[in-house]
Amino acid sequence: MKPVQVKFVLNGKEESLSVKPNATLLDMLRNEFRLTGTKKGCDRGDCGACTVQIDGNAVNSCLVLAPQITGKEITTIEGIGSPEKPHPVQQAFLEKDAIQCGYCIPGMIMCAKALLDENPNPSKQEIQSYISGNLCRCTGYLHQIDAIHAASKIGLKN
Repeated sequence: MKPVQVKFVLNGKEESLSVKPNATLLDMLRNEFRLTGTKKGCDRGDCGACTVQIDGNAVNSCLVLAPQITGKEITTIEGIGSPEKPHPVQQAFLEKDAIQCGYCIPGMIMCAKALLDENPNPSKQEIQSYISGNLCRCTGYLHQIDAIHAASKIGLKN
């Protein structure tokens, strides 16, 4: 297959890359940019571990072909905070003990950020519904829901 040139914005930086037409966004992020916070779970769109934002919307990056992101803005977990200055959702997850093994957490946080960008004051039921595509095998989701709810109370500007 002949490579395709894609131009996009990744975590605030303009990028251009030649990719195979059948390459997924997930594989491109992990293999070409070494952004390993986006996890490869089921590779079928069932678990949410690979959730990123495309133009502000939460999507499973394993279901998006890399050529489809031309002209789009991609945000990964690495693009929303740092260890020194975590994003408010990341901070809330730490404070509410919402992290166990951590595998699902980047996708869960990216989904939560998309929710709070869209609806800054969701109910716990709305949070539960919004994150329903993110599977966590370690918890009962209560701490994650509490963390997202806590983050909504501090108001997000990021």
